[in-house]
Amino acid sequence: MKKDINFHPITGVKLAIAKEEVNGNTEWAVYIINLNLIELNTVMITSKGYGIMDGEEKKTSTLRHLIQELGAQSIAKIEPIDPALFALSNEFWVSYYIMDQIFDKKFIFPHGSMDPGNVKFIPELGLEGVLHG
Repeated sequence: MKKDINFHPITGVKLAIAKEEVNGNTEWAVYIINLNLIELNTVMITSKGYGIMDGEEKKTSTLRHLIQELGAQSIAKIEPIDPALFALSNEFWVSYYIMDQIFDKKFIFPHGSMDPGNVKFIPELGLEGVLHG
């Protein structure tokens, strides 16, 4: 059972929602950034969006991703994200192993976090976006 698992807090891992130009179009995606000097194994990520949109409560489907290994000081693209979803809160639950220890954290990009004033250059990606650590 989950209550019997000793989860350790995540350090050295960040999420970012960033944009890049692809064939003249702006595309947004979610990235995981491992700043640790050790690889992460069995990285499991669930994502969902929720909140009020056009006066109605909305929830997106829950998506699940698995990255078998994320090398030390490396980056992986998790999923593309439609900018229309920025009107919602977007939640990403990240769990991974380092050796036999499990680490776990919920990252939430609340409604409004993707406003243009919050978009900054993210050196680890070389892209503009919003970084969550």
